[in-house]
Amino acid sequence: MAARFREFYKKEVKSNLKKKFDYKNDHMIPRIEKIVINTCTRDAVVNGKVIDVLVADLAAISGQKPVVTRAKKSIAAFKLREGQAIGASVTLRGDMMYEFLDRLISLSLPRVRDFRGISPKGFDGRGNFTMGMKEQIVFPEIDYDRIDKVRGLGITIVTSAKNNDEGRELLTQFGMPFKK
Repeated sequence: MAARFREFYKKEVKSNLKKKFDYKNDHMIPRIEKIVINTCTRDAVVNGKVIDVLVADLAAISGQKPVVTRAKKSIAAFKLREGQAIGASVTLRGDMMYEFLDRLISLSLPRVRDFRGISPKGFDGRGNFTMGMKEQIVFPEIDYDRIDKVRGLGITIVTSAKNNDEGRELLTQFGMPFKK
């Protein structure tokens, strides 16, 4: 069974974008290529077991096994050594990506405290959007009783859009709640 947002993209979003931007063929229409979720913490410098918690949280949120990220350089002021595990990240593509986007827009973002919309300033000039979340507990997959500390996440949505306007319109068509 295909993801709900994938079917929605094929049936409605593509035709809406083609009309709005007057594309000549279907390959010019922007699409979401991947979603990258990452997190890191300075607690991992002191306690190596924290990485296991980060990996478990990201695996629950994404449904896919994350990759542990390691420090590239040693920084004495931070008591950080080269090669030390400091975070985790996961890249979603295909149906998993659409399922995550669906859960993010319809379940997780409405659960954010004092939510008034996402800032549209997270675009990079080429249609890719990055947002930060201060708490991982807004995702329904995270068991509130089992977390030791509230940690943030970075979510990057990589699109094939040529500029910010196309990327913003693509995400708006999916229902991303941008601030006006």
